[in-house]
Amino acid sequence: MNFSFLHLFPVLFILIFSSCQTGRKSTKDVPVKVTLEKESYGYQLYLNGTPYFVKGAGLGNRDPASVYEHGGNTIRTWHTGHDLSDGLQLLDTAHKYGLMVVMGLDIARERHGFNYSDTDAVKAQLEYAKGEVMKYKDHPALLAWGIGNELNLRYSNTKVWDAVNEISEMIKELDTNHLTTTMLAGSDPDVVRAVAEQCPSLDYLSFQHYGSILKLPGSIAESGYEGAYMVTEWGVTGHWEVPQTAWNRPIEENSHVKAMSIKNRYEKVIAADAHHCIGSFIFLWGQKQERTPTWYGLFLQSGEKTESVDVMEYLWTGNWPENRAPQLKDFYINGLTAYDNIYLSVAEEFEAKVVVTDPENDPLTYKWEIMTEVPLTQLSDGGDFEPQQAIIFSRNSNESAMLISTPDNPGEYRLFVYVFDGNHSAATANIPFYVR
Repeated sequence: MNFSFLHLFPVLFILIFSSCQTGRKSTKDVPVKVTLEKESYGYQLYLNGTPYFVKGAGLGNRDPASVYEHGGNTIRTWHTGHDLSDGLQLLDTAHKYGLMVVMGLDIARERHGFNYSDTDAVKAQLEYAKGEVMKYKDHPALLAWGIGNELNLRYSNTKVWDAVNEISEMIKELDTNHLTTTMLAGSDPDVVRAVAEQCPSLDYLSFQHYGSILKLPGSIAESGYEGAYMVTEWGVTGHWEVPQTAWNRPIEENSHVKAMSIKNRYEKVIAADAHHCIGSFIFLWGQKQERTPTWYGLFLQSGEKTESVDVMEYLWTGNWPENRAPQLKDFYINGLTAYDNIYLSVAEEFEAKVVVTDPENDPLTYKWEIMTEVPLTQLSDGGDFEPQQAIIFSRNSNESAMLISTPDNPGEYRLFVYVFDGNHSAATANIPFYVR
């Protein structure tokens, strides 16, 4: 999966911070020496000789400070820029809060038309990567370089791994302080073996799993890979992994189910492998549109955190936040759930009802919205850009149930509910329905 960033104007100056507010301390703005050692108990990351485990988030449209505030210590990007800043500003902000950064190098994908048999194009890409490395290699917040994202997704030309290895070798010549990896979609044993064989320069491999993350230990064992790894994308169940309606639209889990799945997956896979796993990055620390505006982000578009953020704070720190998000239990249209294939008629009135509790018994407010589905021709692939559809009905209330009329036009829709606690937290769910 990917996160699309905006192209930004270059900064006119660079803010230099002389020390960190928390976590890793630095009295000089010099590169951190990052090493990966094989110890008797397994693999261990070191920052200037101090053991380090990545408690990371894939940074979306949120300020890095919020990762620190909830107990994380690392962020990753998919590009050397970010939609809130350019690469240097992002690194400076991360450094201010004691965060490290796995900096993504945006390497072309075969599924987007790049030909890895075109030696001139591969050479030009290498030069591009070299320029990016030279810009950022000496920053004290830099942890590692991520060479490409999911280059194996729907690929066929294995020369891509030769190009990745060449980029890694180039980085090692220019930057002796930081590690290199590449982010793989899934952990297919054949792909893992190919990358391990063709990319000996990489320091560790990175895997990206969603609902299938419980299969990761078995896939790694089958591949024969015995090195260190990170899980650089993981989180909720993917839209390709869930049940669908009778009209072939994926059914999204509610925010409470997502949070409990995240907790279970971290404890059973990431925290359970102390020998080879050197950290992970939850996806996505922010919000994005992909099938719905709520599917992958741990925050709402309006900025409120969901229960999944509370879970990550607990997993990272061992403590729950003082004020936790509402916990949504059930959501119904006329007593039916999203799994009941709900068909309604034009201009039909129906009852929507949500069952939700709040750990602190905060007074709750509700927002009800109807959106059209994303047209099939505009659905994204692999996390690419996808347009968000217009909201055709929106209403706020203080009640957990409401009578709503269906749209005047037949078609595919979703009813969303957002439940707010007044303390910057929210719960959410949606139900697809078909109007005919």
